[in-house]
Amino acid sequence: MRPVLRALPATVASIVLGAHFLRDGEVVAAVAVAVAPLLLASRRGWSVRVVQGLLAAGVVVWLHTLVVLTALRRAQGEASLRMGLILFTVALVTALGAVLLEPLASHFRTARSGMKEA
Repeated sequence: MRPVLRALPATVASIVLGAHFLRDGEVVAAVAVAVAPLLLASRRGWSVRVVQGLLAAGVVVWLHTLVVLTALRRAQGEASLRMGLILFTVALVTALGAVLLEPLASHFRTARSGMKEA
């Protein structure tokens, strides 16, 4: 799979996570998370690890949001199943974005070492 296609789910997940932070008024966090996939343009192994780490933290944020909003909705007597399924799916897509980046770390290291030899 092409590196751009591998980075696409991570990019979408980062933008959605950034929108979540923006909704909460966390402008700095929103911008940092949303633009983090641009680090992958450096084609370095560490950039993959940084983006994966942010996405892993994003999974925790989504699961925390799921628990808090579900409890809030239940306390108010509102339905919470659909919202819970949506937030759980967003958490899974965010995790998938991080997992799909894994082969890029070794690909970028191999590409860099190939450039040194030439």
